[in-house]
Amino acid sequence: MPGGQQPDMVGVSESIRIERPPETVFAYLDQPENHATVTPSLAESEAVEQLDNGGKRVRYVYEMAGISREGYLTETTHEDGQRMVFELSGGIAGEIDIGFADADGGTEVTYSAKYELPGGVLAAVAEPIARRFNRRQLEKTLRTLQARLETDSPESGK
Repeated sequence: MPGGQQPDMVGVSESIRIERPPETVFAYLDQPENHATVTPSLAESEAVEQLDNGGKRVRYVYEMAGISREGYLTETTHEDGQRMVFELSGGIAGEIDIGFADADGGTEVTYSAKYELPGGVLAAVAEPIARRFNRRQLEKTLRTLQARLETDSPESGK
């Protein structure tokens, strides 16, 4: 950015306990199409490349307020059963960090996301609205993930 300025970022982080082992929860989210199943506003998510670190490069389409944003997620960290970190590029820039911790036979999932808000003054005005919207989206994502994994067969992942 000009003058060394950093773009305005919105960050949200939430955790939830899921009554499945970390390996099961990780395996479910290791399938990009499952992200679109549990994430509101994520219309498409498909792997386009397997990476040397065990992760994937994923094409996404995110829809918000009738506007579609397309881009890529590159999994920069892939630690089986423990953590996945994605760098977002294209229509939305930022980072998603998902951690999986054993919690007495279940899993504590912590999902953190940071997104760029372009536009200087406009971004400063929109930041509180974007933060509330993203927090609600993240809470719904985690509740949907919990419901999918706790009510559906863990073997099927669906």
